[in-house]
Amino acid sequence: MRAAIAMGLLALAGGLAACAPGGNAVPFAPEYRGVQTDLLDGDLVNFRVSMTGARDTGDVARYAECAAAQYALIRGYGFARHVRTNIADEGGIWRGDAVYTISPALPRGLKTIDAEVVAADCAENGIPMV
Repeated sequence: MRAAIAMGLLALAGGLAACAPGGNAVPFAPEYRGVQTDLLDGDLVNFRVSMTGARDTGDVARYAECAAAQYALIRGYGFARHVRTNIADEGGIWRGDAVYTISPALPRGLKTIDAEVVAADCAENGIPMV
């Protein structure tokens, strides 16, 4: 009898999980709340972003990267290099504080971005930029 009840509960749980797309995943519905930029020194730029609905820190970092790519293009540069990003979630409002260098040529380092490629991807994915 217990085995039959256990099997029934497992079947019910499996059926309920199948009802929700991706199991119990919450749909990604970000609200991008803006970007503030500050030119720190020459080619060093600080980007502060704010958003709600982020799934994790990666969404916030991506928003800052999109801002950096567009900023580089606006300034006539083709590349950026990530220096650092600090991210905090305060009551559902995610804030990112990122620093990038911008340059006309591919900079040294591992965390470089091609501004045109990144900006095009951001536009395609609906991530706003500067």
